[in-house]
Amino acid sequence: MEIRASKLVVQNLRKSFRSQRSEESIQVFEGISFAVHPSEFISLVGPSGCGKTTFLRILDGLIPHDDGEILLDGKTVIKPGPDKGFVFQESSLLPWRTVMDNVILGLELQGVDNSAARKKAERYIALVGLAGFEHHYPHELSGGMQQRVNLARALIVDPQVLLMDEPFASLDAQTREIMQAELLKMWNHTKKTVIFVTHQIEEAIYLSDRVVVFSARPARIREIVKVDIPRPRSLSVKRSKEFLDLADHVWDIIQEEVLKSMGREREEGVL
Repeated sequence: MEIRASKLVVQNLRKSFRSQRSEESIQVFEGISFAVHPSEFISLVGPSGCGKTTFLRILDGLIPHDDGEILLDGKTVIKPGPDKGFVFQESSLLPWRTVMDNVILGLELQGVDNSAARKKAERYIALVGLAGFEHHYPHELSGGMQQRVNLARALIVDPQVLLMDEPFASLDAQTREIMQAELLKMWNHTKKTVIFVTHQIEEAIYLSDRVVVFSARPARIREIVKVDIPRPRSLSVKRSKEFLDLADHVWDIIQEEVLKSMGREREEGVL
């Protein structure tokens, strides 16, 4: 790993939980190591239950790890902070606050002057395409619009890395595709380093520079797949042979891991 040139470095990360029923230790992942370059978009995929969300929360400092090290700009990550922005699967907006008041929440907690915070928020609300909705409440917004507010709230504190945990999972298929394209536009504008967790292989390939494929639990990295599809990318690229070949390759790896976890070997035509 090229640690010096990297924005985020994960070295030999290990994590286990103790079962409440049996008191046995359950290994979630072991020996996870990789590096992320500045402004790189990385997606994490793998079998259900392999620990992707746990891994992302450890990167943020929300959950402690057992062994290994996480370095952000050369400094050890030990707790959440403004250097990391987290976008959850659910909108997590405060229902009694307007769009504007939700977006400025992080700046309020940092003690930023209210008028300065609101002026800055106007720019980020416009960036996510919600100009004119500043005084609306969450219940007045669609699911896609609520996630745009989440993005603005995460970006406004200017984090060094943006951690996204299946942020489009609850959206309908059409809105999800639109949000993928909008996210790429915002990423191209901000050039943030992004770690994105998803169950959808096509979403991972469309968004990412590289896709990290986790094995079944206890998770390890099976492969890091480079996405050499030129940017900017339109949604139509998902129909190209190059894109479909990458999707098939990632799916083959995950299918093999799922079958292994079930105690079965891969058979032609299975799944």
